[in-house]
Amino acid sequence: MRLLIGLGALAALVVLFLVFRPGGDDDGQAAPTTTAATATESTGTTTEAATTAAPKAVQVVVRVRGGKPVDGIVRAQAKKGDPVVVIVGSDVADEVHVHGYDLMADVAPGKPVRIRFDATLTGRFEIELENRGEQIAQLTVLP
Repeated sequence: MRLLIGLGALAALVVLFLVFRPGGDDDGQAAPTTTAATATESTGTTTEAATTAAPKAVQVVVRVRGGKPVDGIVRAQAKKGDPVVVIVGSDVADEVHVHGYDLMADVAPGKPVRIRFDATLTGRFEIELENRGEQIAQLTVLP
């Protein structure tokens, strides 16, 4: 009996870890969408679960040193509707601004920023350290 209780507690801890683990889906892979299986007792019919993977996010990863992008401006391309995640690590404090989408987030040494959004607008969009006026990346969204 103790063994069953221990195994149940361990299973609960594993589930809680998977649900609440730090970092989430920062690997750029969106979580799969799942439709649960259902059963009807009176008819004995069962509908099987269907799982579909969402499209992988376009990652724009920038490292900033001394207020400038390491290895120059990062250029990335997405299609309209694609999920996008902008990840910026910096040794200076500033505000990361995704122009056109008007998305902003603070970045600081030891505190990288992740800005997630869907590419709903087409065109070329500058990503910059707002207060420095320094372009760090460019996102092109195709139709």
